[in-house]
Amino acid sequence: MSAPQAVVLVEGNSDRVALHALARRLGRDLPGEGVEIVPMGGIGNVRAFATRYGPRGLDVRLAGLYDIGEKQQLRVGLAAAGVTGEREIDALAATGFHACVVDLEDELIRTLGAGRAVAAVEQAGDGRSLRRLAHMPAHRGRPTEAVLRRFLGAQSGRKARYAEVFVEAMELGEAPAPLMAVLEQW
Repeated sequence: MSAPQAVVLVEGNSDRVALHALARRLGRDLPGEGVEIVPMGGIGNVRAFATRYGPRGLDVRLAGLYDIGEKQQLRVGLAAAGVTGEREIDALAATGFHACVVDLEDELIRTLGAGRAVAAVEQAGDGRSLRRLAHMPAHRGRPTEAVLRRFLGAQSGRKARYAEVFVEAMELGEAPAPLMAVLEQW
Protein backbone atom coordinates (compact mmCIF):
# COMPACT_ATOMS: atom_id res chain seq x y z
CA MET A 1 0.00 0.00 0.00
CA SER A 2 1.40 3.38 -0.97
CA ALA A 3 1.53 6.40 1.32
CA PRO A 4 -1.50 8.67 1.10
CA GLN A 5 -1.25 12.06 -0.59
CA ALA A 6 -3.41 13.67 2.10
CA VAL A 7 -4.56 12.64 5.55
CA VAL A 8 -7.63 13.87 7.39
CA LEU A 9 -7.20 13.51 11.14
CA VAL A 10 -10.45 12.98 13.02
CA GLU A 11 -11.20 12.23 16.65
CA GLY A 12 -13.14 9.02 16.16
CA ASN A 13 -14.69 6.52 13.82
CA SER A 14 -18.01 8.37 13.53
CA ASP A 15 -16.19 11.34 11.98
CA ARG A 16 -14.51 9.00 9.49
CA VAL A 17 -17.82 7.35 8.60
CA ALA A 18 -19.58 10.71 8.14
CA LEU A 19 -16.85 12.07 5.85
CA HIS A 20 -16.81 8.92 3.73
CA ALA A 21 -20.61 8.91 3.48
CA LEU A 22 -20.70 12.57 2.45
CA ALA A 23 -17.86 12.09 -0.04
CA ARG A 24 -19.68 9.11 -1.56
CA ARG A 25 -22.87 11.17 -1.90
CA LEU A 26 -20.84 13.87 -3.63
CA GLY A 27 -19.49 11.29 -6.09
CA ARG A 28 -16.02 11.28 -4.58
CA ASP A 29 -13.72 8.31 -4.01
CA LEU A 30 -11.37 9.50 -1.27
CA PRO A 31 -9.09 6.42 -1.26
CA GLY A 32 -8.90 6.64 -5.07
CA GLU A 33 -7.89 10.31 -4.69
CA GLY A 34 -5.13 9.38 -2.25
CA VAL A 35 -7.00 10.76 0.78
CA GLU A 36 -6.97 8.71 3.97
CA ILE A 37 -9.22 9.54 6.92
CA VAL A 38 -7.52 8.53 10.15
CA PRO A 39 -9.41 8.26 13.46
CA MET A 40 -7.03 9.23 16.27
CA GLY A 41 -8.96 7.77 19.21
CA GLY A 42 -9.44 11.24 20.70
CA ILE A 43 -7.91 14.67 20.32
CA GLY A 44 -5.29 13.83 22.95
CA ASN A 45 -3.48 11.83 20.27
CA VAL A 46 -3.20 14.64 17.73
CA ARG A 47 0.49 15.30 18.37
CA ALA A 48 1.46 11.68 17.67
CA PHE A 49 -0.64 11.45 14.50
CA ALA A 50 0.39 14.89 13.23
CA THR A 51 4.03 13.97 13.83
CA ARG A 52 3.61 10.68 11.93
CA TYR A 53 1.88 12.22 8.90
CA GLY A 54 3.06 15.83 9.02
CA PRO A 55 6.38 17.53 8.14
CA ARG A 56 8.38 15.43 10.62
CA GLY A 57 6.99 12.16 9.25
CA LEU A 58 5.46 11.24 5.90
CA ASP A 59 5.07 14.95 5.09
CA VAL A 60 1.66 14.64 3.47
CA ARG A 61 -0.97 17.32 3.40
CA LEU A 62 -3.00 17.32 6.61
CA ALA A 63 -6.56 18.37 7.35
CA GLY A 64 -8.98 17.52 10.09
CA LEU A 65 -12.16 17.87 12.08
CA TYR A 66 -12.28 18.70 15.76
CA ASP A 67 -14.80 19.62 18.43
CA ILE A 68 -14.80 23.34 19.19
CA GLY A 69 -14.19 22.71 22.89
CA GLU A 70 -10.90 20.99 22.08
CA LYS A 71 -9.43 23.81 20.00
CA GLN A 72 -6.61 24.60 22.43
CA GLN A 73 -5.52 20.96 22.69
CA LEU A 74 -5.48 20.74 18.88
CA ARG A 75 -3.43 23.94 18.61
CA VAL A 76 -0.83 22.68 21.07
CA GLY A 77 -0.60 19.25 19.41
CA LEU A 78 -0.22 20.64 15.89
CA ALA A 79 2.41 23.16 16.98
CA ALA A 80 4.37 20.47 18.86
CA ALA A 81 4.30 18.26 15.75
CA GLY A 82 5.64 21.09 13.59
CA VAL A 83 2.45 21.37 11.53
CA THR A 84 1.79 24.97 12.53
CA GLY A 85 4.13 27.68 13.64
CA GLU A 86 3.49 29.89 16.62
CA ARG A 87 1.93 32.59 14.41
CA GLU A 88 -0.33 30.18 12.52
CA ILE A 89 -2.06 28.41 15.37
CA ASP A 90 -4.88 30.94 15.51
CA ALA A 91 -5.88 30.18 11.92
CA LEU A 92 -6.72 26.48 12.17
CA ALA A 93 -9.13 26.59 9.22
CA ALA A 94 -6.36 28.03 7.04
CA THR A 95 -4.25 24.99 7.93
CA GLY A 96 -7.10 22.63 6.98
CA PHE A 97 -8.62 21.94 10.42
CA HIS A 98 -12.31 22.72 10.82
CA ALA A 99 -14.37 22.91 14.01
CA CYS A 100 -17.63 21.16 14.68
CA VAL A 101 -19.80 23.30 16.95
CA VAL A 102 -20.03 21.13 20.02
CA ASP A 103 -19.24 17.91 18.10
CA LEU A 104 -20.10 15.90 14.99
CA GLU A 105 -23.34 14.54 16.41
CA ASP A 106 -24.53 18.06 17.20
CA GLU A 107 -23.72 19.17 13.64
CA LEU A 108 -25.70 16.29 12.17
CA ILE A 109 -28.71 16.66 14.48
CA ARG A 110 -28.85 20.44 13.91
CA THR A 111 -28.61 19.93 10.15
CA LEU A 112 -31.54 17.51 10.10
CA GLY A 113 -33.54 19.05 12.90
CA ALA A 114 -35.03 16.93 15.63
CA GLY A 115 -38.02 15.73 13.59
CA ARG A 116 -36.02 14.48 10.62
CA ALA A 117 -33.39 12.94 12.91
CA VAL A 118 -36.08 11.01 14.78
CA ALA A 119 -37.61 9.94 11.45
CA ALA A 120 -34.17 8.67 10.34
CA VAL A 121 -33.85 6.67 13.57
CA GLU A 122 -37.34 5.23 13.01
CA GLN A 123 -36.51 4.31 9.41
CA ALA A 124 -33.26 2.66 10.54
CA GLY A 125 -35.28 0.41 12.85
CA ASP A 126 -34.33 1.87 16.24
CA GLY A 127 -37.42 3.97 16.89
CA ARG A 128 -38.60 1.76 19.73
CA SER A 129 -35.27 2.09 21.55
CA LEU A 130 -35.33 5.86 21.12
CA ARG A 131 -38.91 6.11 22.41
CA ARG A 132 -38.08 3.91 25.42
CA LEU A 133 -35.14 6.13 26.26
CA ALA A 134 -37.25 9.29 25.90
CA HIS A 135 -39.83 7.91 28.36
CA MET A 136 -37.32 7.07 31.08
CA PRO A 137 -37.67 9.35 34.10
CA ALA A 138 -34.24 10.95 33.57
CA HIS A 139 -35.16 11.99 30.02
CA ARG A 140 -38.82 12.95 30.33
CA GLY A 141 -39.27 16.56 29.36
CA ARG A 142 -35.77 16.90 27.95
CA PRO A 143 -35.42 18.41 24.48
CA THR A 144 -35.56 15.85 21.69
CA GLU A 145 -32.05 16.87 20.59
CA ALA A 146 -30.68 15.98 24.05
CA VAL A 147 -32.42 12.60 23.99
CA LEU A 148 -31.04 11.93 20.51
CA ARG A 149 -27.50 12.75 21.68
CA ARG A 150 -27.90 10.36 24.64
CA PHE A 151 -29.34 7.71 22.32
CA LEU A 152 -26.34 7.98 19.99
CA GLY A 153 -23.88 7.52 22.84
CA ALA A 154 -25.74 4.74 24.63
CA GLN A 155 -24.45 1.83 22.56
CA SER A 156 -21.05 0.99 21.15
CA GLY A 157 -20.88 1.71 17.42
CA ARG A 158 -24.12 3.67 17.33
CA LYS A 159 -22.47 7.05 16.71
CA ALA A 160 -20.72 5.67 13.62
CA ARG A 161 -23.86 3.93 12.37
CA TYR A 162 -25.94 7.07 12.70
CA ALA A 163 -23.24 9.28 11.25
CA GLU A 164 -23.93 7.48 7.98
CA VAL A 165 -27.71 7.29 8.47
CA PHE A 166 -27.93 11.04 9.17
CA VAL A 167 -25.66 11.99 6.25
CA GLU A 168 -27.84 9.86 3.98
CA ALA A 169 -30.99 11.54 5.33
CA MET A 170 -29.88 15.12 4.62
CA GLU A 171 -30.03 17.11 1.44
CA LEU A 172 -26.55 17.64 -0.03
CA GLY A 173 -27.00 21.39 0.01
CA GLU A 174 -27.45 21.37 3.77
CA ALA A 175 -24.39 19.28 4.67
CA PRO A 176 -22.59 20.64 7.75
CA ALA A 177 -20.06 23.34 6.88
CA PRO A 178 -17.04 21.77 8.64
CA LEU A 179 -17.48 18.47 6.79
CA MET A 180 -17.86 20.25 3.45
CA ALA A 181 -14.83 22.45 4.20
CA VAL A 182 -12.65 19.38 4.79
CA LEU A 183 -13.81 17.71 1.58
CA GLU A 184 -13.45 20.87 -0.52
CA GLN A 185 -9.73 21.20 0.26
CA TRP A 186 -8.69 18.95 -2.61
